[in-house]
Amino acid sequence: MALKHIGRVVKNQKRCAVAYRTVPGDSKFSLVVMSENLDSPDHDALMTLIESGAGQEANELADAMHRTHLPDGKNMLVGFHAMGKLTKVLSEDIEMTPDNSTTINLAELNKIIAEQKGVTIEDLAGEVKGAPNANATAQAPVKAPEVAPATDTLSDEDLAAQYRSQADTLFKEAKVLREQAEELVPTKKKTKSSAKETS
Repeated sequence: MALKHIGRVVKNQKRCAVAYRTVPGDSKFSLVVMSENLDSPDHDALMTLIESGAGQEANELADAMHRTHLPDGKNMLVGFHAMGKLTKVLSEDIEMTPDNSTTINLAELNKIIAEQKGVTIEDLAGEVKGAPNANATAQAPVKAPEVAPATDTLSDEDLAAQYRSQADTLFKEAKVLREQAEELVPTKKKTKSSAKETS
């Protein structure tokens, strides 16, 4: 089974999960979570999310992470950011591995996605909302992934903005699902006459 969001570092083949394929204002970079830098419960929670329907349907893994909690109850995206687990790397230094026989360079994948949408990679990066401050992470952590990059915790304003963005997304998804449900089986409205007949 092919899985989205799974990749590895080209140079040392270390596994990672790609949270954001592009970074706003720095489209040549992505934000990844190095698998080996996670403790066992957090690693298992991340892999469970990636393999889930929600993880596979998410355009960016971070969208699903933002709706998921770690075993200790923390929001997964916010928690990984606060713990310095989100690492900024050049997209060309990552290759995606959806299955054992397929690899594609992340920079190439971003180019293909941008072309399909008829936009530039910069435009693609501009579509990313709610990304933690990527500039707070180290520029070249791939060479030494065991050293956690220094990060700043998100402010209340950042969290509020993310929650509003998440709420808007969920509202839109709910509206689409409701419309699809109506197309399948329209809601039957009770009329006064039918109510009298049943009484």
